[in-house]
Amino acid sequence: MSFGQRVLDFNQSLQPDWKLPPKVELLYPFGQADTWRAMEQFYHRYYADERPRIAILGINPGRFGAGVTGVPFTDPVRLESECGIANDFKKKPELSSDFVYRFIHAWGDVPSFYNTFYITSICPLGFTKDGKNYNYYDDKKLERAVEPHIIDNLRAQIKLGVTPKIALCMGVGKNWKYLQQLNAKHEFFEEIKVLPHPRWVMQYRRKRLQEFLQQYVDTLNEAQGQA
Repeated sequence: MSFGQRVLDFNQSLQPDWKLPPKVELLYPFGQADTWRAMEQFYHRYYADERPRIAILGINPGRFGAGVTGVPFTDPVRLESECGIANDFKKKPELSSDFVYRFIHAWGDVPSFYNTFYITSICPLGFTKDGKNYNYYDDKKLERAVEPHIIDNLRAQIKLGVTPKIALCMGVGKNWKYLQQLNAKHEFFEEIKVLPHPRWVMQYRRKRLQEFLQQYVDTLNEAQGQA
């Protein structure tokens, strides 16, 4: 079975039955037929082999990227223009997706990138509160509620074919701190390198864009050398 099919099978196994704190809603895109079609095309195109990948771990899916397309950090615009997968989703661009495909091109090209790396999230499903994106660490009650799902998710990523030697974490603050603590306890990965989150760069450090793109390129190359 290919890496891509294992990813699809894992995503299909996720169910929208998580028990969450009041007013927090689960973001579950996998029940949508158009989302599933987009995911199948993406994973069969870029992961139709059994090579191990280096995991790049975000926080959790958001409303306008994976929450629509099912593909992490890939909005409907980039799904079509960068990945070559036509879709009927509303073509709403997303800042994190913009940065991700910038660093992919700074490093190499889309097929080569996905031949080597696999973008996913620490928490496999996302959340909203009051109609806005909400992160698993924004509320300690939410963090405690979803931690079993996070542990299961990280264990599953290794079984999918992600290398346990090295992983990359996007988010130098709470995401990094949480993953460090969890990894120290459960030993998912031998080493984890940290990178600034794409949205933080695009929203707060746009003037230093080239600097952060180079940081990504250097770190990707280092990880590739260690895998």
